[in-house]
Amino acid sequence: MSVSDDEQYAPPKYAQIVTAIRRKIADGTYPPGSQLPSETALVREFAVSRPTVVRALQVLQLRGIIDREHGKGSYVKAIPPVGEEESSRTGRAVLDRVEIGEGAAVLEAGARPAPANVAGMFGVPEGAPVVMRRVLLSEADEPCELVTAWAPIELAEGTDLGRAQPLTVSIRQHLQGVKGLRFDHVVERLSARHPLPHEIDVFGLSKTAAVLGVVARVFDGSGRVVLVIDVALPGTMHELEDAYSL
Repeated sequence: MSVSDDEQYAPPKYAQIVTAIRRKIADGTYPPGSQLPSETALVREFAVSRPTVVRALQVLQLRGIIDREHGKGSYVKAIPPVGEEESSRTGRAVLDRVEIGEGAAVLEAGARPAPANVAGMFGVPEGAPVVMRRVLLSEADEPCELVTAWAPIELAEGTDLGRAQPLTVSIRQHLQGVKGLRFDHVVERLSARHPLPHEIDVFGLSKTAAVLGVVARVFDGSGRVVLVIDVALPGTMHELEDAYSL
């Protein structure tokens, strides 16, 4: 049976849900401050799996369109004032994600030698011990996002960052509760690149496939880099869209 061009090139289901919800926000169906339908209701409305709905909500949160409160639901954000809108919120989405609630799989966790780029951001010698946490998120059993978080060894001590079990609270909540750490700001760098060897294995990509890479440096109030977050997004499953005032 042949597949029509429309079906072959249709956006992923989660992207279609993102578009539909954005339209309802724009036309006032979901005004600023209102609560979106529950995940269960969205599953019924769009006739998709729960992971697909969760992925769509993650994208809306990453783009700063909604806020998600674990155990409460998703809420439409007020339109930010001119000049205050942030086009990239990948780092914040990772910091506020609850792994156990998103069905995340922890692929690797523990002390590792710092690669050169991570060591440079932390200001430590290359190969110095740091804690790495690598987590895979999937949509409808298809890997769609690989997150690697790096933390200085002294910061990760006494936390669960180096453990292979999914976190039951967000990284932000966990580090604030255990270490009293408060994040101040994030600096992100977005690049289009070919996949790294471990990304080829995880996503089943070719060596020349396109990957969107986001590297986020998370700073505390003193200006110290306390986390480095590396996010890999397969180019075939993600697209970038921004809206801003003139």
